[in-house]
Amino acid sequence: MSALTGCIQSLGLLGPGLADWSAARAVLNGESPHIAARTVLPLPEVLPPAERRRAGRVIKLALAVGAEALARARSHGTLDLHALSTVFTSSGGDGDNCHEICLSLASRERLISPTRFHNSVHNAAAGYWGIAYGCTEASTSLCAGDASFAAGLLEALAQLACGAPAVLLLAYDADYPPPLYATRPIADAFGIALLLTAPATDNKLPRLQVILSDAPAARMDDAGLESMRASIPAARSLPLLERLAQRRAGTVVLDYLDTARLAVEVQS
Repeated sequence: MSALTGCIQSLGLLGPGLADWSAARAVLNGESPHIAARTVLPLPEVLPPAERRRAGRVIKLALAVGAEALARARSHGTLDLHALSTVFTSSGGDGDNCHEICLSLASRERLISPTRFHNSVHNAAAGYWGIAYGCTEASTSLCAGDASFAAGLLEALAQLACGAPAVLLLAYDADYPPPLYATRPIADAFGIALLLTAPATDNKLPRLQVILSDAPAARMDDAGLESMRASIPAARSLPLLERLAQRRAGTVVLDYLDTARLAVEVQS
Protein backbone atom coordinates (compact mmCIF):
# COMPACT_ATOMS: atom_id res chain seq x y z
CA MET A 1 0.00 0.00 0.00
CA SER A 2 1.28 3.47 -0.90
CA ALA A 3 1.46 5.97 1.94
CA LEU A 4 -1.64 8.09 2.51
CA THR A 5 -1.24 11.60 3.87
CA GLY A 6 -3.35 14.35 5.39
CA CYS A 7 -3.24 17.23 7.84
CA ILE A 8 -5.27 17.53 11.04
CA GLN A 9 -7.04 20.89 11.17
CA SER A 10 -9.01 20.26 14.37
CA LEU A 11 -10.18 17.58 16.80
CA GLY A 12 -13.14 16.75 19.00
CA LEU A 13 -13.15 14.10 21.73
CA LEU A 14 -15.44 12.70 24.40
CA GLY A 15 -14.82 9.68 26.58
CA PRO A 16 -14.63 8.32 30.13
CA GLY A 17 -13.05 11.05 32.26
CA LEU A 18 -12.31 13.07 29.08
CA ALA A 19 -14.92 15.80 28.66
CA ASP A 20 -13.47 17.29 25.46
CA TRP A 21 -10.21 17.60 23.53
CA SER A 22 -8.83 20.27 25.89
CA ALA A 23 -9.33 18.01 28.91
CA ALA A 24 -7.96 15.01 27.02
CA ARG A 25 -4.91 16.95 25.86
CA ALA A 26 -4.09 17.91 29.45
CA VAL A 27 -4.30 14.25 30.49
CA LEU A 28 -2.38 12.90 27.51
CA ASN A 29 0.51 15.35 27.83
CA GLY A 30 0.85 14.73 31.57
CA GLU A 31 -0.51 18.02 32.87
CA SER A 32 -3.50 16.41 34.63
CA PRO A 33 -4.16 12.91 35.97
CA HIS A 34 -6.83 10.81 34.34
CA ILE A 35 -9.74 10.50 36.76
CA ALA A 36 -12.09 7.66 35.85
CA ALA A 37 -15.69 8.77 35.30
CA ARG A 38 -18.58 7.68 33.13
CA THR A 39 -18.97 9.49 29.83
CA VAL A 40 -21.66 12.19 29.94
CA LEU A 41 -23.41 12.67 26.60
CA PRO A 42 -24.73 16.19 25.98
CA LEU A 43 -28.04 16.90 24.28
CA PRO A 44 -27.51 17.53 20.55
CA GLU A 45 -28.62 21.15 20.50
CA VAL A 46 -27.76 21.37 16.78
CA LEU A 47 -30.79 19.16 15.99
CA PRO A 48 -34.38 20.40 15.69
CA PRO A 49 -36.51 19.47 18.75
CA ALA A 50 -38.26 16.48 17.12
CA GLU A 51 -35.02 14.85 15.97
CA ARG A 52 -33.33 15.72 19.28
CA ARG A 53 -35.93 13.62 21.13
CA ARG A 54 -35.32 10.67 18.81
CA ALA A 55 -31.52 10.75 18.98
CA GLY A 56 -29.95 7.77 20.70
CA ARG A 57 -26.67 7.62 22.60
CA VAL A 58 -24.33 7.00 19.67
CA ILE A 59 -25.97 9.81 17.69
CA LYS A 60 -25.47 12.17 20.64
CA LEU A 61 -21.86 10.99 20.88
CA ALA A 62 -21.07 11.44 17.18
CA LEU A 63 -22.70 14.86 17.02
CA ALA A 64 -20.89 16.02 20.18
CA VAL A 65 -17.38 15.23 18.96
CA GLY A 66 -18.17 16.47 15.46
CA ALA A 67 -19.52 19.75 16.81
CA GLU A 68 -16.35 20.30 18.85
CA ALA A 69 -14.12 19.68 15.84
CA LEU A 70 -16.17 22.12 13.74
CA ALA A 71 -16.11 24.78 16.46
CA ARG A 72 -12.32 24.53 16.70
CA ALA A 73 -11.97 24.70 12.92
CA ARG A 74 -14.21 27.76 12.70
CA SER A 75 -12.08 29.55 15.28
CA HIS A 76 -9.15 29.34 12.84
CA GLY A 77 -10.98 30.38 9.69
CA THR A 78 -13.98 29.74 7.49
CA LEU A 79 -15.41 26.29 6.96
CA ASP A 80 -17.90 25.37 4.24
CA LEU A 81 -20.06 22.64 5.78
CA HIS A 82 -21.92 22.05 2.53
CA ALA A 83 -18.64 20.99 0.89
CA LEU A 84 -17.42 18.83 3.76
CA SER A 85 -17.32 15.08 3.16
CA THR A 86 -17.79 12.87 6.20
CA VAL A 87 -16.72 9.37 7.24
CA PHE A 88 -18.59 7.77 10.15
CA THR A 89 -17.11 4.61 11.63
CA SER A 90 -18.34 2.47 14.52
CA SER A 91 -17.78 -1.11 15.57
CA GLY A 92 -21.46 -1.78 16.18
CA GLY A 93 -23.65 1.29 15.93
CA ASP A 94 -26.53 1.84 18.35
CA GLY A 95 -26.59 -1.08 20.79
CA ASP A 96 -29.38 0.46 22.89
CA ASN A 97 -31.65 0.67 19.86
CA CYS A 98 -30.77 -2.91 18.88
CA HIS A 99 -31.64 -4.04 22.41
CA GLU A 100 -35.05 -2.35 22.29
CA ILE A 101 -35.84 -3.90 18.91
CA CYS A 102 -34.91 -7.33 20.27
CA LEU A 103 -37.24 -6.78 23.23
CA SER A 104 -40.07 -5.82 20.88
CA LEU A 105 -39.52 -8.86 18.68
CA ALA A 106 -39.52 -11.10 21.76
CA SER A 107 -42.83 -9.67 22.99
CA ARG A 108 -46.31 -10.95 22.16
CA GLU A 109 -47.22 -8.08 19.79
CA ARG A 110 -43.80 -7.79 18.07
CA LEU A 111 -44.41 -4.19 17.00
CA ILE A 112 -41.44 -1.96 16.20
CA SER A 113 -41.81 1.81 16.23
CA PRO A 114 -40.81 3.72 13.07
CA THR A 115 -38.23 5.65 15.11
CA ARG A 116 -36.59 2.41 16.30
CA PHE A 117 -36.59 1.14 12.72
CA HIS A 118 -34.94 4.16 11.10
CA ASN A 119 -32.42 4.46 13.96
CA SER A 120 -31.42 0.82 13.42
CA VAL A 121 -29.50 1.44 10.18
CA HIS A 122 -25.74 1.84 10.54
CA ASN A 123 -25.69 5.24 8.84
CA ALA A 124 -28.28 6.76 11.22
CA ALA A 125 -25.66 9.08 12.75
CA ALA A 126 -24.76 10.34 9.27
CA GLY A 127 -28.43 11.04 8.60
CA TYR A 128 -28.83 13.05 11.79
CA TRP A 129 -25.62 14.93 10.91
CA GLY A 130 -27.14 15.92 7.57
CA ILE A 131 -30.27 17.15 9.33
CA ALA A 132 -28.25 19.11 11.89
CA TYR A 133 -25.91 20.88 9.47
CA GLY A 134 -27.66 20.73 6.12
CA CYS A 135 -24.62 19.02 4.67
CA THR A 136 -25.34 17.43 1.28
CA GLU A 137 -21.80 16.29 0.47
CA ALA A 138 -20.99 12.57 0.22
CA SER A 139 -20.95 10.59 3.47
CA THR A 140 -19.55 7.12 4.14
CA SER A 141 -20.53 4.89 7.09
CA LEU A 142 -18.21 2.01 7.98
CA CYS A 143 -18.13 -0.92 10.37
CA ALA A 144 -14.98 -3.03 10.77
CA GLY A 145 -15.32 -4.41 14.28
CA ASP A 146 -12.37 -3.56 16.50
CA ALA A 147 -10.56 -2.21 13.40
CA SER A 148 -13.20 0.48 12.79
CA PHE A 149 -11.08 3.51 13.74
CA ALA A 150 -8.18 2.44 11.52
CA ALA A 151 -10.56 1.59 8.67
CA GLY A 152 -12.17 5.02 8.98
CA LEU A 153 -8.80 6.77 8.99
CA LEU A 154 -7.74 4.92 5.84
CA GLU A 155 -11.03 5.79 4.13
CA ALA A 156 -10.77 9.49 5.03
CA LEU A 157 -7.16 9.74 3.84
CA ALA A 158 -8.03 7.85 0.66
CA GLN A 159 -10.74 10.43 -0.08
CA LEU A 160 -8.16 13.20 0.35
CA ALA A 161 -5.87 11.35 -2.06
CA CYS A 162 -8.74 11.23 -4.56
CA GLY A 163 -9.20 15.01 -4.48
CA ALA A 164 -11.45 15.85 -1.52
CA PRO A 165 -10.24 19.13 0.03
CA ALA A 166 -11.36 18.12 3.54
CA VAL A 167 -12.93 15.13 5.27
CA LEU A 168 -14.40 14.93 8.76
CA LEU A 169 -13.73 11.53 10.34
CA LEU A 170 -16.02 10.55 13.23
CA ALA A 171 -15.26 7.34 15.14
CA TYR A 172 -17.54 6.37 18.01
CA ASP A 173 -18.61 3.43 20.14
CA ALA A 174 -20.90 3.03 23.14
CA ASP A 175 -21.46 0.26 25.63
CA TYR A 176 -24.25 -2.26 25.10
CA PRO A 177 -26.98 -2.95 27.68
CA PRO A 178 -27.31 -6.46 29.13
CA PRO A 179 -27.60 -9.17 27.96
CA LEU A 180 -25.76 -7.96 24.81
CA TYR A 181 -22.98 -6.55 27.00
CA ALA A 182 -21.96 -10.08 28.03
CA THR A 183 -21.16 -10.87 24.40
CA ARG A 184 -19.77 -7.46 23.44
CA PRO A 185 -18.32 -5.88 26.63
CA ILE A 186 -17.50 -2.35 25.47
CA ALA A 187 -16.62 -0.43 28.63
CA ASP A 188 -18.22 2.97 27.96
CA ALA A 189 -18.91 5.57 25.29
CA PHE A 190 -15.93 7.08 23.45
CA GLY A 191 -15.86 9.27 20.35
CA ILE A 192 -13.23 11.10 18.33
CA ALA A 193 -13.59 13.52 15.42
CA LEU A 194 -10.68 14.49 13.17
CA LEU A 195 -11.07 17.21 10.56
CA LEU A 196 -8.53 16.20 7.92
CA THR A 197 -7.39 18.38 5.04
CA ALA A 198 -5.25 17.77 2.01
CA PRO A 199 -1.50 18.21 2.66
CA ALA A 200 -0.04 21.62 1.91
CA THR A 201 3.56 22.77 2.15
CA ASP A 202 2.72 26.21 3.53
CA ASN A 203 0.68 25.31 6.63
CA LYS A 204 1.73 24.43 10.17
CA LEU A 205 -0.89 21.78 10.85
CA PRO A 206 0.14 18.35 12.15
CA ARG A 207 0.64 16.06 9.15
CA LEU A 208 -0.02 12.33 9.07
CA GLN A 209 1.52 9.75 6.77
CA VAL A 210 0.02 6.26 7.05
CA ILE A 211 1.23 2.89 5.78
CA LEU A 212 0.56 -0.72 6.72
CA SER A 213 2.94 -2.33 9.21
CA ASP A 214 3.56 -5.68 10.88
CA ALA A 215 4.94 -4.00 14.02
CA PRO A 216 2.98 -4.45 17.28
CA ALA A 217 0.44 -1.81 18.20
CA ALA A 218 1.43 0.86 20.71
CA ARG A 219 0.01 0.72 24.23
CA MET A 220 -0.69 3.45 26.77
CA ASP A 221 1.60 3.71 29.81
CA ASP A 222 -1.27 4.79 32.07
CA ALA A 223 -3.22 1.71 33.20
CA GLY A 224 -6.61 3.44 33.02
CA LEU A 225 -6.00 4.78 29.54
CA GLU A 226 -4.69 1.41 28.36
CA SER A 227 -7.82 -0.29 29.68
CA MET A 228 -9.89 2.27 27.77
CA ARG A 229 -7.85 1.69 24.59
CA ALA A 230 -8.22 -2.06 24.82
CA SER A 231 -11.92 -2.15 25.70
CA ILE A 232 -13.44 0.49 23.37
CA PRO A 233 -12.71 0.14 19.63
CA ALA A 234 -12.82 3.90 18.92
CA ALA A 235 -10.26 4.40 21.71
CA ARG A 236 -7.68 2.50 19.65
CA SER A 237 -6.92 6.06 18.53
CA LEU A 238 -5.44 7.00 21.94
CA PRO A 239 -1.74 6.40 21.10
CA LEU A 240 -2.08 8.74 18.13
CA LEU A 241 -3.97 11.31 20.20
CA GLU A 242 -1.27 11.15 22.87
CA ARG A 243 1.41 12.02 20.34
CA LEU A 244 -0.70 14.87 18.96
CA ALA A 245 -1.36 16.19 22.47
CA GLN A 246 2.37 16.17 23.22
CA ARG A 247 3.18 17.73 19.84
CA ARG A 248 5.80 15.03 19.27
CA ALA A 249 6.89 14.04 15.80
CA GLY A 250 7.50 10.36 15.14
CA THR A 251 5.71 7.15 14.30
CA VAL A 252 3.00 5.40 16.30
CA VAL A 253 1.53 2.01 15.41
CA LEU A 254 -2.23 1.53 15.76
CA ASP A 255 -4.33 -1.63 15.92
CA TYR A 256 -5.96 -2.63 12.65
CA LEU A 257 -6.12 -6.27 11.48
CA ASP A 258 -4.70 -9.48 12.91
CA THR A 259 -2.20 -9.51 10.04
CA ALA A 260 -1.48 -5.79 9.71
CA ARG A 261 -1.41 -2.61 11.75
CA LEU A 262 -1.23 1.07 10.76
CA ALA A 263 2.05 2.91 11.14
CA VAL A 264 1.16 6.58 11.47
CA GLU A 265 4.02 9.05 11.11
CA VAL A 266 3.22 12.38 12.75
CA GLN A 267 5.04 15.40 11.36
CA SER A 268 4.43 18.42 13.56
